[in-house]
Amino acid sequence: MALTRLEKAQVWLAKAVMGVFYMLFRLLSPRGAAEESLKRKLPRVMNPLLLVSATQLARKIRRKEVSSVEVVRAYIDRIQEVNPFLNAFTKDRFDSALQEATQVDKLIEEETGGEEVLEDRLPLLGVPLSVKESFALQGMPLTVGLVSRKGVVATVDAAPVAQLKRAGAIPMGVTNTSELCMWWESNNHLYGITNNPYDFERIPGGSSGGEGSILGGAGAVIGIGSDIGGSIRMPSFFNGIFGHKTTPGVVSIVNHYPACSGRQEEYCSSGPMCRYAEDLLPMLRIMAGPNAHMLSLDTKVDLKKLRFFTIPHDGGSPATYPVSKELIEVQRKVVERLEADLGVNVQEVRFPELRYGFQIWDAYMGLPDKEGKPPQPFAELMGEPGQPAWPFWELLKWTMGKSEHTIAAIGKSLALMEMVRVAKPSAFLTQQKEKLQKEMDELLGTDGVFLYPSHPRVAPKHHHPLFRLSDCAYTAIINTLGLPVTQCPLGLGEEGLPLGVQVGAGKLQDRLTLEVALYLEKTFGGWRDPGAN
Repeated sequence: MALTRLEKAQVWLAKAVMGVFYMLFRLLSPRGAAEESLKRKLPRVMNPLLLVSATQLARKIRRKEVSSVEVVRAYIDRIQEVNPFLNAFTKDRFDSALQEATQVDKLIEEETGGEEVLEDRLPLLGVPLSVKESFALQGMPLTVGLVSRKGVVATVDAAPVAQLKRAGAIPMGVTNTSELCMWWESNNHLYGITNNPYDFERIPGGSSGGEGSILGGAGAVIGIGSDIGGSIRMPSFFNGIFGHKTTPGVVSIVNHYPACSGRQEEYCSSGPMCRYAEDLLPMLRIMAGPNAHMLSLDTKVDLKKLRFFTIPHDGGSPATYPVSKELIEVQRKVVERLEADLGVNVQEVRFPELRYGFQIWDAYMGLPDKEGKPPQPFAELMGEPGQPAWPFWELLKWTMGKSEHTIAAIGKSLALMEMVRVAKPSAFLTQQKEKLQKEMDELLGTDGVFLYPSHPRVAPKHHHPLFRLSDCAYTAIINTLGLPVTQCPLGLGEEGLPLGVQVGAGKLQDRLTLEVALYLEKTFGGWRDPGAN
C-alpha cells in the first residue's frame, strides 16, 4: 500500500502553491532600508543578573542578595535594548511588574518563616516571566496577530499562567506569534515580523517565535509556549534555548486561543521555554498544577540506567528537506559523548513510517471529535469575530497590498490543508501511524530515550518556510504520537546559528528528557549570548 492519489495530490499541491506564494512574496515585498537594518548585531549582555537561571534568581531574591526590583529593572532595560532589533515583545506591563516586584521585596522583608517557607510556597518569587500572546494574561492583548481581534484584551489568566503567577513569577508582557498560531514563522499584520537574535535575516520560528526570540536575546529568562506541531521546539531550536513539549493532557490549555477543536487536544501541549535547563523541571511542576503527580517529577533519574536510541533522520521523505550535515554531525557527537561519559550503548534505529510524518500529522489534525464534529475551519478563525474569510478574495487583495492576512495564513486557508483534506486518513496513513505508535511505545517503555533532529536545517531566512512548509514534520509527528520531548541547544554552527536536538521519551516520562537536558547543557554549553563574538 502507499499514499492514495488524493494524498499524493495534497503533497504536490501544497509544494506547488507554496512555491508560487514564495515567488510572489519575493516579487511583491518591499526592499531597501529595512534590509540594511537587518545587518546589525544584537548588543552583548552586560548585566550579570541576566546570566543567572530563574531558579538561582529566586534563591538570591529570597536571601536578599538582590531585590526583585533590581532583577525586574534589569530585564526591562534589556527588553528595551533588544526589542527594537527583534520585535518579539508586543505589549509590556513594566509599570505593573515594578509594582509587583516592590511588593515581593516587602513580603520578603516581613516574612518570619524563613527562606524554606518562601521556597516551598513561592518557588519563583520575584522572577520575571514572558508569556506567549496566545495565552490569556489578564489585562494584556489576546489577538494572536489577527487584525480583526485588535483591541481584544484578556479578562482572566490562562491556567498555566495563573499557576506561574501563584508561584511568584512576575509577567513582563506578551510576545509575538504567527497569525492564529498556525505557521512556523512569527509574522502577522498586527504586530509585524519577529527576528532571530543570532541573525536578524533569519526566522525565530513559530508559533512561539516571540518567546523564542526574546529568550534567545536574553530579554527573558523563562517563558511559556504552546505546541501542536512544533511551536515550542522549533523556536527553541532556532533561538538556541531549551523548550519542553509535555505529555498531552498534563498542563492545561484552558484560556489559550485559538482553542482546540476536533481531536486536536490529543496533540496540543503547553510547556516551559527557558535559557537554562535547571528551570525546566520546576517550571513544569508549577505549570502542571494538580496534574504534576502524573509525571513523578520527584523520582530521581539515573542516566546510566536508561536505554538510549538515536534516529538520524526521517528516512528520506520527499516532503521534507534533507537533514544538514552539521546537524547529523552534532547528533553523532551527542551519541559519542553519551557512550563515553555514561558508559551506555546508544542504538541507532530507523522507522520507515517517519517518511510520511507530515501527511500523518496533517491528516490526524483534521479528524473529528468523538461526537463527529470536525475541527473549526481556518477560514472561520481568520474572520473572527465576523464572517469567515474568503481565501481567494484575500489572495487577490494580498497581491494589491490590501489584505489584513499574511500569505502563510491565506495559503493555509486555501486548498492546501482544507479544501483537499480527506474526511479521514487513508487506510495506508492509518496503518503507518498505528505501526509507528506501536513500535515507538514498545521501544521506549518507561526507561527509553531517543534523539531526533529538531529540524532539517538551522534557522531559515525570513519567508523561506513558504517554500518548505513540510519541514515541520520533524517536530509535528511527535505531537501525533503524544510523546514528551525536549529541544536542547548544542552550541553554534558554521553560520553562527544555534544547533540542537530533540530528546524524547515514552508517555508521562517527561522527567527522563529533562534530566538528559541537564546533561547536554553541562556537556555542550547550553545557551550562547548572541551578542558575543
